[in-house]
Amino acid sequence: MPRSEAIIDRLHALHPRLIDLSLGRMERCLAALGHPERRLPPVVHVAGTNGKGSTCAFLRAIAEAAGRRVHAYTSPHLVRFHERIRLAGTLVEEEALAAALEEVERANAGAPITVFEITTAAALLLFSRVPADLLVLEVGLGGRLDATNVVARPAATAITSISMDHMDFLGDTLARIAAEKAGILKPGVPCATGAQQPEALAVIAERARSLGAPLLARGEAWSVTPRAGGLRYADAEGALDLPLPSLPGAHQADNAGIAIAALRAWNPPWLDGAAIAAGLVRAEWPARLQRLAGRLAAGLPPGWELWLDGGHNPGAGLALAAHCAAWREAEPGRPLHLLVGMKQGKGAAEFLRPLLPLADTLWAVAEPGQHLAMPVEAIRAASGGAARPGPNVAGALAALPREGPPARVLICGSLYLAGEVLKADGVG
Repeated sequence: MPRSEAIIDRLHALHPRLIDLSLGRMERCLAALGHPERRLPPVVHVAGTNGKGSTCAFLRAIAEAAGRRVHAYTSPHLVRFHERIRLAGTLVEEEALAAALEEVERANAGAPITVFEITTAAALLLFSRVPADLLVLEVGLGGRLDATNVVARPAATAITSISMDHMDFLGDTLARIAAEKAGILKPGVPCATGAQQPEALAVIAERARSLGAPLLARGEAWSVTPRAGGLRYADAEGALDLPLPSLPGAHQADNAGIAIAALRAWNPPWLDGAAIAAGLVRAEWPARLQRLAGRLAAGLPPGWELWLDGGHNPGAGLALAAHCAAWREAEPGRPLHLLVGMKQGKGAAEFLRPLLPLADTLWAVAEPGQHLAMPVEAIRAASGGAARPGPNVAGALAALPREGPPARVLICGSLYLAGEVLKADGVG
C-alpha cells in the first residue's frame, strides 16, 4: 500500500463521520499551518450539482492552451487518490502527497477533522508552495460549508447546473440546495452560472445582489448556441466562433460556456480567443461519456461501442437521456444496452426514468469493490422491474444479446462504479 493511502486510512479515525459540513475545523488546521490558503495563485472556485468536473477540465485546458501553469483540485478520484491534486499541470507525486499529509496531520495534532478536510488542507499546502498561474478549485459537497470555501477572494466563481442531490446534507428543495451552492460567492467577485431552473437562479441572483458580486447568468450576460461544426459564444465583450468541445454531449456546451464566462469576467492578460478555442478541443475528463477501448471493450463483438459515464442524479439522467436520444436519431437501427450501478442513497428511480424508454435492454449491476454500491435488487425495483440482474459488469456484458446490428453499450449511474470499470478496462 502506498504511504499516502496508509496515512489516509489512519486519518479516518479522527472523526466519526465521513461528511460533517463545517468550516471551523478547517480554519483551525489552516491557521496551524500558517494559512496556506492566503498564498495561492488566482483561484476559480467551482460549485454545482452536475458538470463541475467538466467545467474544471475546460478551465484548465483553456489556461494550459495559453501556456499557463495550472493547479487543480477535484473529487472524487476514480482510480487513484492522486487524481485529485494536479500541481502545475502534473498529478501529484506519491512522496510529495505523503509528506504533505504527514505535515497536516502533525499540525492538526489529533484534533477531530474529516478526511476530506485534512486532504484539502494538504492540497492547499502543496498549491501554496508550487508556482502556478491559476488554481481551479472544485467544491466537494455543497459550497457554503465545504472545506474548499476558505479562499477569501477568488478571481472568479462558477456554479454549474443545480439539481436535487445530497438532500440529506443540503436540503430537500432546489432553493435550499442553491443557497448552499451560492455560499461560495464573495463580495465583488464575479460569478458565472449556466442553465438553471428559475427557483435556483433566483436564489443565486439574490445572493449575488446582497454581496455586490457581478452575476453572469446564461441567457442574460452570456449565451452559447450551436453553429455549423461548432459553437458561438457571446457576451458583452463580443462573440467567438468556436469548435465543438472535445467532451461529448450537448450539455457540455453549457459547461464550456461557464468556463469561458468565468475566465472572461476575471480577464487575465493571457486569455484570448485562440486559447479558448484550443482549450475546448483538448479538454479531457474521464467517465464523462468516455468511450472505452481496453479489455472490456475488446470482449465485445466487432463494431460494438462501449461507453462510460459517472452521472448519478436526476439532472445527469436527463442529460444522458438527451445524448442517448441523439444517438438513436443518428443511427436508428443501432441497439442500446444500459448497465446501471448506483450508490446507496441516490434517487435511482428519478435517474432511470428518462433513460428507460431509450434502452433496448437494461441491466442492474454492482461491482465487488464499488463504494456503498446499491444492491442489484434495489436498482431493479427502481426500474419497475425492467432491469435484469447483471449481477456485475462482466456478467452483464457476457449476457448481452448478440443478434442484430452492432450495438452500443453505456455503463452509468455512479462515479464509484466508473472507477471500478476503468480499472477492469485496464486504466490505472
